[in-house]
Amino acid sequence: MRRILLVTAILMATVLSAQAAKNTIKIERIDPTDWYVGMKNPSLQLMVYGKNIRSVEQVTTDYPGVRIDSLVRLDSPNYLLIYLNLKDAKPGKMTLKLKVESGKLTVNYQLKQREKSGAARQGFDISDVLYLLMPDRFAQGEHHQKQVKGMRNYKEDRQAPSLRHGGDIEGLQQHLDYFTDLGVTALWFTPILENDSPDNGQWSTYHGYACTDYYRVDPRFGTNEQYRQFIDACHQKGLKVVMDMIFNHCGFEHPWVADLPSKDWLNLPGWLEQSGGTSDSRGTDFLQTSYKLTPVLDPYASEIDKLETEQGWFVSTMPDLNQNNPHLMRYLIQNSKWWIESAGIDGIRMDTYPYAYHKPMAAWMKELDEEYPNFNTVGETWVTEPAYTAAWQKDSKLSDENSYLKTVMDFSFQEKLDSAKHETTDDWWRGMNRLYNSFSYDYLYANPSNVMAFIENHDTNRFLEDGQDVLALKQALGLLLTVRRIPQLYYGTEILMNGTKKVTDGNVRKDFPGGFPGDKHNAFTREGRSKAENEMFDWLSALLHWRQGNETIIRGYQTQFIPHKGVYVIARRWHRHGVMTIINGTPEQKTMEMKRYAELFDSDQTEGCDVVTGQKYSLRKDLTLTPRQTLILEY
Repeated sequence: MRRILLVTAILMATVLSAQAAKNTIKIERIDPTDWYVGMKNPSLQLMVYGKNIRSVEQVTTDYPGVRIDSLVRLDSPNYLLIYLNLKDAKPGKMTLKLKVESGKLTVNYQLKQREKSGAARQGFDISDVLYLLMPDRFAQGEHHQKQVKGMRNYKEDRQAPSLRHGGDIEGLQQHLDYFTDLGVTALWFTPILENDSPDNGQWSTYHGYACTDYYRVDPRFGTNEQYRQFIDACHQKGLKVVMDMIFNHCGFEHPWVADLPSKDWLNLPGWLEQSGGTSDSRGTDFLQTSYKLTPVLDPYASEIDKLETEQGWFVSTMPDLNQNNPHLMRYLIQNSKWWIESAGIDGIRMDTYPYAYHKPMAAWMKELDEEYPNFNTVGETWVTEPAYTAAWQKDSKLSDENSYLKTVMDFSFQEKLDSAKHETTDDWWRGMNRLYNSFSYDYLYANPSNVMAFIENHDTNRFLEDGQDVLALKQALGLLLTVRRIPQLYYGTEILMNGTKKVTDGNVRKDFPGGFPGDKHNAFTREGRSKAENEMFDWLSALLHWRQGNETIIRGYQTQFIPHKGVYVIARRWHRHGVMTIINGTPEQKTMEMKRYAELFDSDQTEGCDVVTGQKYSLRKDLTLTPRQTLILEY
């Protein structure tokens, strides 16, 4: 891979300028930067950008196995789409000849050999535990540059929760042993693509969700080469890497916004004329999304509700992309494939999934699944009702249109735990009954093993909020890591990081202690952690390492019991092996009547072992549970 530059000499292309009758034609950029032969879909779209490039009369090539299928001239004179067929092409340097009125342009374009077949790409699944982190907030490498030349105005200030703090890829790579010591198996971090939007003094796009270049790692994090090297190093450690992508919107400073390829490239772009091409929406017809996703599937939804959800912009600085434009969608589909092939990512997390149009997103997922049948994508589906979430999963019987999205996010699990931690489990609705009732709807899912569960993430309050309730945290994590779900952790939970969004999202995205020069507190080492931090780290690490390769957790069927006298039990069973997670959902000591759970044990199974401590417990005698105790027994 090579660093991608937004300058005239971009890519591998060698460009000879030509003078047309009235206009100079000049190529500034081609996306994708290179491509791979041997794809099941042999079509390749080249988006060529440059002054007056639309006036190219003809494109030809004599490269063996390559055919020019069509040229598409968009509304802007500065774009030309070249569609090629690579069905019989071999790796090598392809020359494209672009005919203009008084000459020609010659472009050299690299076709590469794939490192492995699509079927050999193995994605994340229920055997994994994903660890979500924010690159800007995790760790900084020793070669970090506080200011990168060529970027729009920005400032690194670790005291400002909404400005950049300076974490980078090198910092992440320096701590790979920390992840393996903890016991997670996959890393998902918020977007690392270029977000070249200027700071406004108190606010920045440190989070990564305002992409300005889909083919370039943000240089403040590192280079494309460093990203690939990081992924290779992760693979050597047995860690997978999940890439966060955003098809719903881009950043305002993306070149598409200043020079729209076509009038329908964005949803509701008309207000930009009123604003003079700025992101200042005051006094314009700007429409912001309602942030309500239910109209997308609601059979009674009004047209205005659907329009606000799907076409309203997230904010005025994040233009809403129109996935119904087939050329835009082809660009995005190719981009996802390019990162799989070029960087070797092991999965995709798609941001704001239902905000984008259903049919083109389903077409993307179907094509990705055909090319990479063992790959996995999880979509952010932020509605807390299981029926809504289940309808977005691949092969769901709840939707007339197949989404082909393998994995969905279980916001019901997160919401129910968030309520339960403040409650005492009663005989009906409160406390752990909320979790029981949520799991009882698993029949709605086409595949409950392809549902991602979590107790917190970068968009929610920390589970601990502003406190340190370790007992509640252990209950949440005990369930998360033993139920029939793909579990996702949020960085710092293992060392009791807390915070709420009362003032700003930055308060739930604090720097990992020890990741930055000058940190007095270093939580990456046992010596640097406090006693409480080590106790939490050790407890969680023991559980994570026990979970790795555990066939009962990966394949076992699930049985749950209605909370009885404040005690909630959920169990997994595979052949003769069993695991039961026991939760005392009350602040009082409780007696667990073991005979009530006799169906879980074979006649010769009389003893269970605490998977964290190794302590033995009888499966035939009543068990005394301390207040809010979590116990995971293997038998």
